[in-house]
Amino acid sequence: MAGSKGSVRRRSTRPNGGQDGRVQQPTPQPAPRSTPLRRAPVQRRSAQRLATILDACAELLEETGYEDLSTRAVAGRAGVPIGSVYRFFPNKRAMAEALARRNLDAYADRITARLTAPADDPLEWRRAMDVVVDEYLAMKRTVPGFALVEFTVPAPRESRQANYEVADRLLALFAGRLGLDAADERLRTAFLVGVETADALLQLAFRTDPGGDRVIVTETKVLLRAYLARYLD
Repeated sequence: MAGSKGSVRRRSTRPNGGQDGRVQQPTPQPAPRSTPLRRAPVQRRSAQRLATILDACAELLEETGYEDLSTRAVAGRAGVPIGSVYRFFPNKRAMAEALARRNLDAYADRITARLTAPADDPLEWRRAMDVVVDEYLAMKRTVPGFALVEFTVPAPRESRQANYEVADRLLALFAGRLGLDAADERLRTAFLVGVETADALLQLAFRTDPGGDRVIVTETKVLLRAYLARYLD
């Protein structure tokens, strides 16, 4: 049981069958995401310019939306020549995709900081899941452009592919701290289902309330705990 010692006892998993004797299917894999950058910055000055461009992209997304976003407008807001934007990105989609990846890295960093901070009680997976939801909500409410470009660009079915990466990142973050096997296909599927479910419910929470409906947020946490208890208790 996950409890005061912060450890998790995993159920045994057979490669060809589950606990009910049925053959387990491998977790479906999304199409690989291409690298949005034409070239990665090498020097510090180049990295700072890339960060400035992405900051400007986020601000304009917040103001105008994705459809009206343009590389020229981003260059103007960032105060750099248009050639500097094209040096990194071939088009606005690649630029927004790079912003989405930066968001995912920031999200993982925020969760890690919360889970590694000194606390009176040892880490317990239910509290960790609350942190996952709370940090997402914090970014949704405060990070420019996050409402439109979270972890992927606005496009049909793209969010499903991004959620594979989100689920794997979360499982990797918890694996060492909770004694989980990040390569366990059952756990990978469970985390993916949890991420997809939370994604849908939290989108609903923000559709009904610009600040995120607190009742729906609470119910989302309850649902995640009940579902993941099958795998983490």
